[in-house]
Amino acid sequence: MFRVKDVILSFSGEPLFDPFNLTIQNGDICLLQANSGAGKTSLLRWIAGIPSSDILSGGSIFLNGKEITKLPAEKRQIGILFSEPMLFPHLSVEENIGIGMSSSIRGTKRKELIQNSLARAGLCGMERRDPLSLSTGQQTRVSLIRTVLSKPALLLLDEPFSNLDEDIRTIILNYVLDEIKMLNIPILMVSHDPRDNELSTYPPVTFTKPYTKKN
Repeated sequence: MFRVKDVILSFSGEPLFDPFNLTIQNGDICLLQANSGAGKTSLLRWIAGIPSSDILSGGSIFLNGKEITKLPAEKRQIGILFSEPMLFPHLSVEENIGIGMSSSIRGTKRKELIQNSLARAGLCGMERRDPLSLSTGQQTRVSLIRTVLSKPALLLLDEPFSNLDEDIRTIILNYVLDEIKMLNIPILMVSHDPRDNELSTYPPVTFTKPYTKKN
């Protein structure tokens, strides 16, 4: 289970939204929707432990009953996928995916897991490809596979399907939903696409605008 309690993010001394509370059960997807600039990506970065230096924050993060607010990013067991793929250009597709995997998975088992994941995501046979030779949609899929194979305890998605055409979107949705069932983890997803509403286990949530005192 994932929970944030009384979260406040401020920029230049001004809060971006009223104190924010949210609970997501394992295996569930929660959709976060708000206007541009409202603080959605900033919230995801704060949860993941990589906040922007110009954002002040307060509040608590709990994951599977443990408070992780003060833990460094690498100890939070949180996978995050931004709208930009963020692949390493000097590594092959296979090597990019392997970065997130446990070092205990080795040899043939490691190779087969990567190959099977690529095939399920519609990228069969692309293990040795240069990531810069891929389309934006293909790069997004590689990033998603890398994130999922890291076996996170929580998955954060920031506009994950915005660069995908309809057919590929369906393939990736099925891949994500299958992985959620296998991992049994909560997912917090930011999206402006109304088609994503059907994925959310709960009614989409949003921020409440902070009260501004009139002069």
